[in-house]
Amino acid sequence: MELMGSAHLVAGNAETISDVLALLERQGIATVSNPDVYVRTYTHFGIDEARELRDRASMSALGGGGRAFIIAASGMTNEAQNALLKTLEEPPAGSSFYIIVSSPETLLPTLRSRMQMLDLGPSRTEGLVDAKSFLAAAPAKRLDMLKPLLEKNDDDRRDIGAVIAFLSSLERALAAHPEGLRSVYRARKYMSDKGALVKPLLEQVALLVPRV
Repeated sequence: MELMGSAHLVAGNAETISDVLALLERQGIATVSNPDVYVRTYTHFGIDEARELRDRASMSALGGGGRAFIIAASGMTNEAQNALLKTLEEPPAGSSFYIIVSSPETLLPTLRSRMQMLDLGPSRTEGLVDAKSFLAAAPAKRLDMLKPLLEKNDDDRRDIGAVIAFLSSLERALAAHPEGLRSVYRARKYMSDKGALVKPLLEQVALLVPRV
């Protein structure tokens, strides 16, 4: 795969980091114990996280070469995306950025336009809940189908990336039924906020979206 420019966008989640690291290795960049390969995962990426990334990118490489920043986030606030525009458009010399989000189409067009979309295979966030089966089911069945998305990990957190990917798949499936999109838009809008009430938001979707 030929890399173009310095900023790249990948559909996926934290597990996709290993795919990006493998890509860097194929490009001749050592990723093991390399202080200039910066990897972070976020359940919430807001303005503070964007400023931290921007500040780190302005620092000189420790090894004398270039720097690679791999960021996996469930989603990014609009404020954070706007804060990154200049950094991605005019990156520090030798720096490259790999932004991993579950649903790249949810990012601001102005930010997406500054990045090369990389296809590293099927998104690892897909498959927990099939959108078409969900839309065809009765409300009670839908609530049961949501259980995999509501499960928490060992850190007592839900995979917000998988939730946003599911909501995005619902949007695509509802393209011919715009009357059902309002609750989906609302859920996705608030899902990345700190303290978002994931369960009630998804339950509203299950109950309000028409059966198709």
